[in-house]
Amino acid sequence: QVQLVESGGGLVQAGGSLRLSCAASGRAFSDYAMGWFRQAPGKEREFVATITRSGKYYTDSVKGRFTISRDNIKNTVSLQMGSLKPEDTAVYYCAAVLDLGFGSQYRRFNEFRYWGQGTQVTVSS
Repeated sequence: QVQLVESGGGLVQAGGSLRLSCAASGRAFSDYAMGWFRQAPGKEREFVATITRSGKYYTDSVKGRFTISRDNIKNTVSLQMGSLKPEDTAVYYCAAVLDLGFGSQYRRFNEFRYWGQGTQVTVSS
């Protein structure tokens, strides 16, 4: 069982930065692929970034602006977001799944077993 708690959301002006953090409880954190997804009102939950045994992966719209990282000692995963745009406004969710390797990128939300409660990010124009 893995429990995830996000923090760091808020209101920021376009062009600004935010850092989201996700604290994980449970054992063997390093065995899990960790991801960030987001969901805007009226839209489906979408992939933002994952960090897996195979590397780091990003959706095209955030490449060069967002950076995912993890600390396997502190059991945390972070999403550094820069050059924020109004279209980045959404509830951001942290997610975890046991990483089976094989080069999986884990871009689909239905691949993840554990989810946080979400944190709101609002970017004003």
